[in-house]
Amino acid sequence: MSLRAFLAGAVAGLLAIAPAAAEPLKTVATFSILGDLVREVGGDRVAVETLVGPGGDAHVFSPAPADARKVAEAKVLFENGLGFEGWISRLVAASGSSATVVVASKGVAARALEDEEDEHDHGHKDHGKAKDHDHGHAHKGHDHGGIDPHAWQSVANAKVYVANIRDALIAADPDGRAAYEANAAAYEAKLDGLETEIRDGWAAVPAERRRVITSHDAFGYYAAAYGVEMIAPQGVSTETEASAKDVARIIRQIKAEKIPAVFVETISDARLAQRIAKETGARVGGALYSDSLSPANGPAATYLDMMRWNLRQLTATSGG
Repeated sequence: MSLRAFLAGAVAGLLAIAPAAAEPLKTVATFSILGDLVREVGGDRVAVETLVGPGGDAHVFSPAPADARKVAEAKVLFENGLGFEGWISRLVAASGSSATVVVASKGVAARALEDEEDEHDHGHKDHGKAKDHDHGHAHKGHDHGGIDPHAWQSVANAKVYVANIRDALIAADPDGRAAYEANAAAYEAKLDGLETEIRDGWAAVPAERRRVITSHDAFGYYAAAYGVEMIAPQGVSTETEASAKDVARIIRQIKAEKIPAVFVETISDARLAQRIAKETGARVGGALYSDSLSPANGPAATYLDMMRWNLRQLTATSGG
């Protein structure tokens, strides 16, 4: 037997008795922002499929058969909760999945939406507090039950998501405990740095200029966390239509308070913001990412990038 044949046989024998590499844990995240957090904590041990991808709108998402297959194959399914994914329970049932369902927002202090009368009673004078503009519109099947689901817009809440993801992955894959704990700790340190950046960025903006008009009310947690007044003619769902009364009130406020810009989220129809800008002289600011990341080649391909991008757009226009 030649030396080459002997070595080839020895290698084949070693491969036969060596344990097979573990398959990555199959997981599904309902939308792109949550998928990014799962990837950060899971690392190489986890394969992540996302149902509502970059640029998608979970408020109007309609699952396809391919989505049911993803859910059916998953061991763990991560959802935001707080009524964000009105379609998820039907999808899980239709898929026949036995996946463990994890609510990533479990433990956050949920933000209740105020009704129209309460909001008007505030008179927009508490500029450091979140403003709620749900105004009782029907959400066409995407009713959030009086709760704002966009909890990830606060970095402190994102850390709660990360802890829930870590614990769920450990429960599903105990052998990966050390990796998941290390990944989560490293990412939480990055989130701490991000929190400092956001607070420092807004600290440079005079308090009276921390007022922002957005097209979709997705920034209530952000407003409460960072002392910014966010005003939206639309409710928390992108399917909610702003009333003429809401729009007229906001136009009056922009003129009275000289608010310099109106921002449009990437998942929203820009026409309403453009109309408000035209009637007030305010300019349309840079696009904001609220419910979705950008594609990989865009400016907000990760949660960290998204929050930094939004900070730059908002503070540049506000005078920071």
